[in-house]
Amino acid sequence: MKNKYFVPFVLLTSLFFLWGFAHNLNPILIPHLKKACQLSDFQSSLIDSAFFVAYFVMAIPAGMVMKKYGYKIGIIAGLITFAIGAFLFIPAANTRVFAFFLTALFVIASGLTFLETAANPYMTVLGEPEGATQRLNFAQSFNGLAASIAPKLGGMFILSGVTLSETEIAGMSAEKLNAFLDNEAAAVKMPYIIIGIIVLIVAAILYKTDLPEVTDDGHEVNISGGSKSIWRHKHLTWGVITQFFYVGAQVCVSSFFIRYLYQTAKIDEKSAANYLAIALFCFMIGRFVGTFLMKYISPNKLLALYAFFNIILLIIVVLNGGMMSVYGLIGVEFFMSIMFPTIFSLSVQSLGEETKLGSSLVIMSIVGGAIFPPILGKVSDASNIQTAYVVPLICFFVVLYFGLKGYKVKQA
Repeated sequence: MKNKYFVPFVLLTSLFFLWGFAHNLNPILIPHLKKACQLSDFQSSLIDSAFFVAYFVMAIPAGMVMKKYGYKIGIIAGLITFAIGAFLFIPAANTRVFAFFLTALFVIASGLTFLETAANPYMTVLGEPEGATQRLNFAQSFNGLAASIAPKLGGMFILSGVTLSETEIAGMSAEKLNAFLDNEAAAVKMPYIIIGIIVLIVAAILYKTDLPEVTDDGHEVNISGGSKSIWRHKHLTWGVITQFFYVGAQVCVSSFFIRYLYQTAKIDEKSAANYLAIALFCFMIGRFVGTFLMKYISPNKLLALYAFFNIILLIIVVLNGGMMSVYGLIGVEFFMSIMFPTIFSLSVQSLGEETKLGSSLVIMSIVGGAIFPPILGKVSDASNIQTAYVVPLICFFVVLYFGLKGYKVKQA
């Protein structure tokens, strides 16, 4: 890597860690707020919906900001928005109104949309083009590092480990129950205050740092219609579709991990959070292993191979339950590791001046994380959490197709 790119590379890599940490507190928040706000599986899944719908709403505005003001301003705006969302957890916890928590999560994710819209394509151009996928996977490995740390810390400082049965709740007075629920809700305040402060410090450092601006050649492009429609890039079209299904699968697997372990293996929430930390540590290791393997195996082939393994593992998860399926879910996390950055880099390859817009469209497809968890929640409420894991199973067939055929650069 050229010396002029080293400092930007390090700073951009730190952003991957920050948003990875924020993303992977959601699997802790789902069982926690389910208890504190007394929610069903479907209602608790709206935590993911509020978070990931922000990517759909804000991706194009984020891309427009990048186009007009550059990556640096977009990144700083994203960090400030991220911090504001973190601080909104204070009034949300004080009122214990679920809608306030959803608002705070939406604001956080809006900030993350700016970060991801900038950092993913920026990382692909900080060096030689042929190393783009490998470079992005390396940076995303620190996203995986954050993913392995977040549930461990979240389990320690947010989850109480106390789960009341319906009989115990019925036997409590209204005052005692409210005091218990208020105490549960208050547990989120300090962790998110600390996150907000750290994010503001990173924003201040970036403001003082010179980042080389990556510019396009000024050509105008359309999202749809006309001879300049960006959808003429068939690999981008398939990339957007695939990222939609992949993120939906990833969020389903991780967000209901603790619920799955409790329901099928009778593992308490604190112990389940530790298992999730192990699973996401495997996710991080998978990123480093995948980055190494890409020296010898083309990214699309490795993507297809990993998708195939996840299909097999999720069949086991749906059919068996118990500890075998717990280990199966840990394996799924490992094989999901390379998928987001690999789909992203294969989607925006050869776009030239349309890279920023293409990047925004791929980031918009993260809205899959808002769509599929409620589907899984509905299936779980109607049957059980084990059967509901058929939802991410179906999604990985789309990833398999993209790795085999959909990635190919071909214009209509």
